[in-house]
Amino acid sequence: MILAIDIGGTKFSMAVFDGDAMVRRESRATDASGGRAWMVARIGEIAGAWRREFVLERCGIGFGGPVNFGEQRVVLSTHVGGWRDFDLCGFVREAAGVPAVMDNDANVGAMGEAEFGAGRGCSPLFYMTLSTGIGGGIWEDGRIWRGADSYGGEIGHLTIRPDGPECLCGARGCLERLCCGLWLERDYGKSARELLLDCEFVDRYVVDLALGLKAAIMLLNPQRIVIGGGLSKAGDRLFVPLRRELRRQITSWSAARLDVAPALLGDDSVLYGALSLARGAGER
Repeated sequence: MILAIDIGGTKFSMAVFDGDAMVRRESRATDASGGRAWMVARIGEIAGAWRREFVLERCGIGFGGPVNFGEQRVVLSTHVGGWRDFDLCGFVREAAGVPAVMDNDANVGAMGEAEFGAGRGCSPLFYMTLSTGIGGGIWEDGRIWRGADSYGGEIGHLTIRPDGPECLCGARGCLERLCCGLWLERDYGKSARELLLDCEFVDRYVVDLALGLKAAIMLLNPQRIVIGGGLSKAGDRLFVPLRRELRRQITSWSAARLDVAPALLGDDSVLYGALSLARGAGER
């Protein structure tokens, strides 16, 4: 059996898989004030209990922030403190008693949707997580494209508005700063879920969102773009105007396809991707 862990900015989820079947799942909201110490303690408790209940063989982890894949260490989290240069795999190995492998959550979500969800049969596939933050993962020919230093796919920190507001990364006008759930709530005083019920707001919102996706389309010409994360649950209220805005923005001579779909696995894209990661997929 395989243990899967998804660590995000506002919650973490864990699951046990028997083959391709998810046989146990637990999710908890993040205590941001507790930082890394609070979260790893909770993960350790759950992993320890499941270790006594199941015969675990391996663990896959999707982490919501930059990961040095080659060294298998967390680089940092811009949303929760205390993660810089943390040996998360070593901690999980002690807690669960099994070897662990990790990648950033967008890469892992891309793996999940490519193998089990809306991206099956699509190559190249671009996956974007649209949630507390924004990340991207590139899947082609059965593997994740990570770039030279594990930083490939970081669409959230493309500059969309050079004169825009300052992002947590220190730059201005990043796609994440303009479109992620964290900043939508801070800027407008309402949750992203509430804001996406307002058609006039959505029509303005998708302009910046499409600017980011246009960069992915023009650079990668993906067969499909799959969008996961909490904001993708808005369904047609988001995807219909987003597709319309993309058609407006894409360079007139480009025949690149505009196939944009919500994640089929919902909140479990990263968990299923962690299953694939633990099995060794995407590491070639």
